[in-house]
Amino acid sequence: MNEENRTGAQASPYDEESRLRRKRLRRKNTISYFVGLAVAFGGLFLVMILAIAVYSWIDSKTGETDAMLQQTMGGAMTAGGNMYTQEELDQKVAEAVARAQADNEQAVEAALNNQQEEILGGIRVQLADGQSALETLRPLYPDDIVLVSGGKYHFVPIQRDLPLHSYVQENLQILENGRFQYVENGQVVSHMGIDVSKYQGRIDWEKVAADGVEFVFLRLGLRGYESGKLVEDETFQANIQGALQHGIKVGVYFFTQAVTVEEAIEEANFVLERIAPYNIECPVVFDVEKVGSSTARMNQLTPQERTDVTIAFLDTIEAAGYKPMFYHNMETALLLLELDRLQNYDRWFAYYGEDLYYPYDYGVWQYSEKGNINGISGEVDMNIAFKMWE
Repeated sequence: MNEENRTGAQASPYDEESRLRRKRLRRKNTISYFVGLAVAFGGLFLVMILAIAVYSWIDSKTGETDAMLQQTMGGAMTAGGNMYTQEELDQKVAEAVARAQADNEQAVEAALNNQQEEILGGIRVQLADGQSALETLRPLYPDDIVLVSGGKYHFVPIQRDLPLHSYVQENLQILENGRFQYVENGQVVSHMGIDVSKYQGRIDWEKVAADGVEFVFLRLGLRGYESGKLVEDETFQANIQGALQHGIKVGVYFFTQAVTVEEAIEEANFVLERIAPYNIECPVVFDVEKVGSSTARMNQLTPQERTDVTIAFLDTIEAAGYKPMFYHNMETALLLLELDRLQNYDRWFAYYGEDLYYPYDYGVWQYSEKGNINGISGEVDMNIAFKMWE
């Protein structure tokens, strides 16, 4: 029998060299495994720290094995006079790897715990400073729109294939009187507006115009949310005549409670009949917001049904030669409508905050319900338009 095949006989230096290479490859694969694990849990910085730590740890535990292998190139593998077979050596390496993995998992867990504590600590500070839960949560979820509806927090993924606005936070200016304006290259490019209804009472439109109001949306009417009856706002005629007389551009809105396409068209025709005698330069708006009453007719609609009636109203207005627009807030847009079906219509967005958080496109922003305008007693809704209609 060949000497190399005897049990316990001396191994060939080439076999030992091959085993050494295999062992080093196993070590390399082990390190790669932990690097991948670190990537999943901690980011690039943690990857580097863990990779270095694991590499050093394995080297410290298996360094004497490397020395043995190199010393026994051409001789038997020994340590302290004991002989190791390849199987025994593999077992020792596996044990070292297992210990390294346990230490690595503990390090990752500790890092995650520290990161979690930092986040929670930051949240505690923000809440203690008076930030709302929404203001605190939103920066933590940059790919979602976070809102509250029905007593629950909703995390709605941003659909980046829909039209997004291009407004820049730094261009938004808030004046001492609380009014908003938007500037580009040092020039104010937004337009100041309000919206009114019977709740503002008798309005002195001369004073309103002198206070800088450029446009107004007048409530033309509504459908009863229980009765379903169409009703004209009792101040509409006086308001439209007064605004136009003093050079303020006018748009109108109708507060809907349509539950069918036919009712939406009926509402549109109701509006068209009443604006026919006047010069309407701004859009005709479908106000599709949710009513708080649980018995409101429209609250039972699905997003598809609500979108169907919205499109029916807007298309009827457009066919008559006017500019259609729909009014919505975050809840309406994200939970009550199919926004992707409404991309081709102008939007009036209501959000009472100072940040440009909402990502989707809109042409008019209702930013406050507590504005003050000369000529109007009490509070009034404030708006800015990012363009003016011809």
